[in-house]
Amino acid sequence: MSVPLSEMESGPRFRHGLVIGKFYPLHAGHSNLIDAAVRMCETVTVEALGATVESIPIDIRADWVRELHPTARVVAAIDDAAVDFASAAAWDAHMPVVRRLLHRPVDAVFTSDPYGEELARRLSAEWVQVDPGRQRNPVSGTAVRANPAAHWSSLPSPVRAWLAARVVVLGAESTGTTTLAAALAEGLGTHWVPEYGRDYSEFRDGGLAAPWRSDEFELIIERQFSLERDALRRVPLPVLICDTDVLATTIWHERYVGSPPPRLSELAANHRPALYILSGDEIPFVQDGLRDGEHLRHRMHDRFRRTLAEQPVPWLEVRGPVAERVAQAKPVIASALAAHLAFAPPLEQTRDT
Repeated sequence: MSVPLSEMESGPRFRHGLVIGKFYPLHAGHSNLIDAAVRMCETVTVEALGATVESIPIDIRADWVRELHPTARVVAAIDDAAVDFASAAAWDAHMPVVRRLLHRPVDAVFTSDPYGEELARRLSAEWVQVDPGRQRNPVSGTAVRANPAAHWSSLPSPVRAWLAARVVVLGAESTGTTTLAAALAEGLGTHWVPEYGRDYSEFRDGGLAAPWRSDEFELIIERQFSLERDALRRVPLPVLICDTDVLATTIWHERYVGSPPPRLSELAANHRPALYILSGDEIPFVQDGLRDGEHLRHRMHDRFRRTLAEQPVPWLEVRGPVAERVAQAKPVIASALAAHLAFAPPLEQTRDT
């Protein structure tokens, strides 16, 4: 028998509470469940149980829970047993994993779904049903996986940061990358990240005339990464537009330092976006005092094109006025976003957890 949360007295009632979930991905309903357990228990264990067929690593999911619920004891494991809440044999297969992760006996099990009754019985604990029927938080992992954008407001910031796709605009000097990045963000209703290297160029010692060093490019990338990380946690939709990235920075390092940058190349290989958009070089060149000059623009554009052709991320080149470039990019962004947000199906189950 369950104990409705509404009947609970304020303050800890239980010594040790248990919450189990896939957190595939973590959403507001999960957090509400964990918060209820934390309020009612002296200590809470949260078990993140994933399957090898799922496409978000279980350690990533556990880290989300730890960040959002720092007072809970969060543990994780792979559990590839079939999920069938009506099957005693399935329960027998799951319980050794559940018990192995516990450091002390449990006296309360917190769930929204009815499987909590059987889990509590097997642990000789009391079942506390939180938000039955999901009236307060009408969201589930199944719904999020089917349409992340529609449930974006139900996802906490670390989950958004992990799920959101980066679309990177890059190109040679005076090809309209910044204008295009801003226009794409506005057209999609999302945020964009400006190019930190341009700001750095304005205040670096010696200005543009001084020789460039590799450590300056590494600093630029560290700051660019920081801007991206912050924006990804606040993005209102699962896509972030970036004006340049580490791959573009490797090309500029080659241009100004004269040698391939091994560390930056490694970072680029490990920090790939969902899509690259190369801005065309057919528009008039504008000298703003920070650019090399038109005589190098076409050569640099060809270098960008060759680099993009040699790497695995999908890309397209857009040309024409800004509105036409946006129109060319939008359907390709939509396709890239759909591919980026495709979850591997979880194990078959009778109810979503």
